[in-house]
This record gives sequence, C-alpha cells and structure tokens, in this order.
Amino acid sequence: MITEEHKKMIEENAMALATVGKDGKPHVIAVAFVKVKDGKIVVTDNYIVDTTKNIQDNKNIALAVWNKEWQDDCKGFEFSGTAEYHMGDEWHDFVKSLPENEGEACKGAIVVTVEKVKKLA
Repeated sequence: MITEEHKKMIEENAMALATVGKDGKPHVIAVAFVKVKDGKIVVTDNYIVDTTKNIQDNKNIALAVWNKEWQDDCKGFEFSGTAEYHMGDEWHDFVKSLPENEGEACKGAIVVTVEKVKKLA
C-alpha cells in the first residue's frame, strides 16, 4: 500500500499526525524522524505527550504530508489506519538506532498500520 513515492515523501518531510482525545476532540502535532519499515509508518516519540495518551484510548490515526515544493507543484497524501505504541521491543530499538535520534529522548515508537491512502493534491 505504501509506494516508493509515499516512502520518499514520508521520510523527507515533516508530517501532521492526528489523533482523537477522550473528549472526542481532534489533536494534531507535527512530527519528524518518521520512517517506513515493513510496510508500516514508524514515528519516533521524543517529546510526544497527548498523542500517546490518545492512542491508548483510540488507535485510529491519520498522518498527512506535502512536498517541500508545494507552492510550485503541490503533492500530498493522507495515510489513515491504526497505531500502536511500543517501548522496550524491536520497534523501539529501531527508532533508537536511527542517526537522527542520537542524543534525543527516544521514549518509544508509534507504529502505524496504514489502511487507506488518499491523494491530497
């Protein structure tokens, strides 16, 4: 489901990550250090708080990404699916091993199983 074009955009750009809180209200943050591994989107948790709490209550999640040259030739995608939070396992080890995370908190990994991809632009 995730193509090479998607992977390139995901790994080279900041993304918006959306969850829903217990109160039913949306919560959106910007994330970086995002990778694609084994067909899943993997987000490093360095400083995330509310998003991880929301995932415990509601695993539904969406991420959006646009290319850096969006003003000249806008391309973007929304990835929706379910998320799981990982600590102390192979997913956590994977994000800790990323050069981008050297010296960062690297508290855990959010692993997203993508169920739908929607072209945004």
